[in-house]
Amino acid sequence: MTIQTAPLTEAATSHLIRLEVNELDVQVHYNDCGAGAETVVMLHGSGPGATGWANFHRNVDAFVGAGYRVLLLDCLGWGKSDPIVCTGSRSDLNAQTLKALLDALQLDKVHIVGNSMGGHSAVAFALSNPARVGKLILMGGGTGGPSQFVPMPTEGIKLLQGLYREPTIENLKKMMNVFVFDPGSMTEALFQARLDNMLARKDHLENFVKSLAANPRQFPDQGSRLGEITAPTLVIWGRDDRFVPMDVGLRLIWGMPNAELHIFNRCGHWAQWEHADKFNRMTLDFLAH
Repeated sequence: MTIQTAPLTEAATSHLIRLEVNELDVQVHYNDCGAGAETVVMLHGSGPGATGWANFHRNVDAFVGAGYRVLLLDCLGWGKSDPIVCTGSRSDLNAQTLKALLDALQLDKVHIVGNSMGGHSAVAFALSNPARVGKLILMGGGTGGPSQFVPMPTEGIKLLQGLYREPTIENLKKMMNVFVFDPGSMTEALFQARLDNMLARKDHLENFVKSLAANPRQFPDQGSRLGEITAPTLVIWGRDDRFVPMDVGLRLIWGMPNAELHIFNRCGHWAQWEHADKFNRMTLDFLAH
């Protein structure tokens, strides 16, 4: 079934909403796309300048075209959502924000696609709200614990944290050169757009650094609780991920009783962007069957 034909835009789907999260009155931004009977929430990663739209713009049209309503959430501290200093678990904060948004939109159950930090947040949401999760798709994250083979923090995470502290085009390119398998796919226009997005919200950059100083472990290991997540789960990883190594994905499927794993060759930390067409076909098939 194909419903959507004209490409969606970030501006046309943009919404702001006031929510109560952790007893805080906050403004949260999200994109609302399509009008399907089932809803897919897409949760972005923690990179400087990340937003729901920036992370998933190569995927939205395919999901809406397949008949899903798609929500792209800007987590607190990113995009157009309010700034915040997180002194506890960022995974739980994002999960609480998502719950507040779903309550406000009167959505009982959703599928969740989570990339990197978004994977951690999806796991936290599933542990706290098991009845509200249909299926999970986790890429490059999920808090299955540290890698057993690569020293932590990884090369990519060090570059990411360095970019937060010194947001320059040089540091952005250093990070993006290990973010994807083929850095030749990154254009100067993409670099500039990401830099502009970062510098537009210097408060987000500064608060991320403050959050790390207050609590270096923003994403706690949930390995001991993964068995509680019974939702069907598709774990997707890049073989060449230099941010969160591939064996972390193996730990997720060891822990989750209904999880399966797909590994993309010649792929870094951004599977839904680097292999968008196949990612879209595979994930839509997983959701439908």
